Amino acid sequence: MDVFGHVNNARFLTLYEEARVALMFIGARERGLNSFAEGVVISRHEVDYLRPVDYTDPVRIELWMEDIRPSRFVVAYELFEGDQVASRARSVCVPFDLANQRPRRLSEPERDFLTPWQG
Repeated sequence: MDVFGHVNNARFLTLYEEARVALMFIGARERGLNSFAEGVVISRHEVDYLRPVDYTDPVRIELWMEDIRPSRFVVAYELFEGDQVASRARSVCVPFDLANQRPRRLSEPERDFLTPWQG
């Protein structure tokens, strides 16, 4: 919470992260896909703060894939407070080989999982 009783700007990124993780780790695992847990890093975030969000109000996040390429994908989000969009954001995600500490390509099963989310 900031000094005005609103959700702090840094907390927005955490909320977006929680939505992204729910899709890529929980949702993907439910469909038998575990490879995202082997490594995905963020190379860029963009956040537009459209209106303050009261700390006590519930929020909802909608997300979709804005772009899917062989070596990266872009997750787009809207954060709603009630029926109003309070923030929009984008995260550029890079599949990453943690063992070798280098970027990797999306696998075919990963691409197949992400494609229905493309908007």
